[in-house]
Amino acid sequence: MPNSNKTVYVGMSADLIHPGHINIIDIARGYGEVTVGLLTDSAIASYKRLPSLPFEHRKTIVENVKGVSRVVAQETLDYVPNLKRLKPDFVVHGDDWKTGPQKQTRDQVIEILRQWGGELIEPKYTEGLSSTALNKAVKEVGTTPGARLGRLRRLVAAKPIVRVLEAHNALSGLIVEHSSYHENDHSAEFDAIWLSSLTDSTAKGRPDTEYIDRTSRAQTINEILDVTTKPIIYDGDTGGATEHFTKTVCSLERVGVSAIIIEDKQGLKQNSLYGIEREQVLEEKEVMCRKIHAGKQAQVTEDFMIIARLESLIAKQGVDDAIERAQAYIEAGADAVMIHSCESTTTEITEFCQRYEELTIKVPLVAVPTSYNQIYESELIELGFSVVIYANHLLRSAYPAMLNTAESILKHGRSAEAESRCISAKEILGLIKD
Repeated sequence: MPNSNKTVYVGMSADLIHPGHINIIDIARGYGEVTVGLLTDSAIASYKRLPSLPFEHRKTIVENVKGVSRVVAQETLDYVPNLKRLKPDFVVHGDDWKTGPQKQTRDQVIEILRQWGGELIEPKYTEGLSSTALNKAVKEVGTTPGARLGRLRRLVAAKPIVRVLEAHNALSGLIVEHSSYHENDHSAEFDAIWLSSLTDSTAKGRPDTEYIDRTSRAQTINEILDVTTKPIIYDGDTGGATEHFTKTVCSLERVGVSAIIIEDKQGLKQNSLYGIEREQVLEEKEVMCRKIHAGKQAQVTEDFMIIARLESLIAKQGVDDAIERAQAYIEAGADAVMIHSCESTTTEITEFCQRYEELTIKVPLVAVPTSYNQIYESELIELGFSVVIYANHLLRSAYPAMLNTAESILKHGRSAEAESRCISAKEILGLIKD
């Protein structure tokens, strides 16, 4: 029988409940009344991927596990704030955190428990069970349109900044899906996929003037959806006529695309990266507002996002115009605002962000730092951005690599000299699972 006079704290993510979790809770309740500190989405996303289930779903599950007296939110990976507040007699955690990235957290737990004579209990970790491995297995099975659709909103709510990379076909989609970086306690991966009209058009050998029709772009979407699980943000250019835009919204939402970005320009599209080299004509503010409103009325779920792209700085209309349009688009229902600039410095972007912060009603800000690429993600966070899109880098880096290989073969009359630039035929076959 548990000691009713003692309290026990168990911290866990509980994304996918398995026997290892049940074993820890069963051991904990032998020491007293069990409180589970359930890591929030933000706490989990700070050190690994966003959990499959949102916090409220996980909380409901854990509350119904035998032996759990109550569940409280653990807002950070650090146990200390909750332990100071609850002052449990015991903390129970598997012994797998004695080494590795969680060792520092363990040391902090031991130190704080000393303040009131608490004790750390460390049962042997249940071998052969890992939430990370289980999540990897689930990811390999794939996802559903509904699960993918709502993931972008959850990411924006949970992470300091959502990192998005462009993909223009299935292979580049796989790169975004699986790329990661790990060094010491730091790890990073891309959170979502940007389906750029520029790179989609270029990959098809066509100009970026909305020449590629919806059917062709839908094929690219489907190819990427088939091999990835991460949320997709679709580059909708101007969105077209309002009547067409509403149908696009419905089509994207139905297949599980998370968001569409539309820009406030009119006429034949001229890519914003041309800046003042090409005439950039802004759409009437009221027309853009009607389009946003109609799109929001057309969508079925609350998960789909319509993001308004501000071209005021591109068209040299200044920050005042950008702020005025941002406010209007938010009132029309925009779920986020993307501010675009083709300047190499961040001066006008910084001024916009400072002015934007003064607005009464705000939505998440999206950055596309193609021209002002010296800025760090940490600086974007300080400016108030929630999403950063690396909009065309995979295609731009692929082209010179392929061109160099082609020229090498022509120059030498054989492929041996180009071989060092290529992965092996065996590796390319291994990229795609049967």
